[in-house]
Amino acid sequence: MAVRRRHAQSGVSARSRPIRVRALAKINLSLRILGTHADGYHELRTTFQSLALHDTLTLTPTRGPFTLSADDAACPVDSTNLVWRAADLLWRKGRGRGRPSGVSVHLEKRIPMQAGLGGGSSNAAAALRGLMRIWDLRLSEAELHQIASSLGADVAYFLRGGTALGVGRGEILFPLEDRPSTRVVLVQPAFGVSTRDAYGWWDAANAVGFSAAAGSWTPAGGEQGNDLEPAVAARHPEIRKIVQRLRRLGAADAAMSGSGSAVFGLFSSESEAFACADALAGPARRVTVTRTINRREYERLTAPA
Repeated sequence: MAVRRRHAQSGVSARSRPIRVRALAKINLSLRILGTHADGYHELRTTFQSLALHDTLTLTPTRGPFTLSADDAACPVDSTNLVWRAADLLWRKGRGRGRPSGVSVHLEKRIPMQAGLGGGSSNAAAALRGLMRIWDLRLSEAELHQIASSLGADVAYFLRGGTALGVGRGEILFPLEDRPSTRVVLVQPAFGVSTRDAYGWWDAANAVGFSAAAGSWTPAGGEQGNDLEPAVAARHPEIRKIVQRLRRLGAADAAMSGSGSAVFGLFSSESEAFACADALAGPARRVTVTRTINRREYERLTAPA
């Protein structure tokens, strides 16, 4: 399907005022690794859940080349950033040639990096929403999903949000019934964990071949839990200590999110969540209280405005 656009002038935005787009965080309520393909990708079965914690992208129309800035000096603002890559892919899809232009993007970071909370992927999905508005592009849902999936396995999820089952690399999605609103305590230690390292550590601990064609391996732990957690905690024991502490403080469930290093605890009441956060607060940890977001609210909160 061809991309439709109303304004064809290269570098001239269809809009004159800035727009803002929220990029919400996620946790993995479960993450099971079914095995590893010959190409190195891992076969996953994971349950995503949106959170209210969010970054904010401000997109300002310009007449110059595409630029990216951020309020966090640790955040890259070059072509290694998924926002930049999203702009490049979307521009080539809509314009067909040249470099992205006509917009400047500023990123306000609130989601910790290297925490397993999906900040980079969510930023990319938010950029796709905002840039489609700025550049006045019309893509089908299938085309947008294809672009998102090519950017990273989690990016496609952030086009939908809510509670969803992800299989394959996580990019094949099945919406699930939204959970009741739940308070979430996020605890991030003073260190981050790269996704590459976390999966590499899992590979080293689970040197078992896997064939997608023959794949009938069911993980022993069932649906719950995070298979990456033991491998990461073996290198960073504080992960295990935080999980145990959250459970002792009354969390209905606690686990590392994604590839870490953030750990979450689920609480039924706000008062319990804040009491837990106070007990865990310390100079070497970042503790945040947030809540889960359902699919309808996600759609409203992430709409460009």
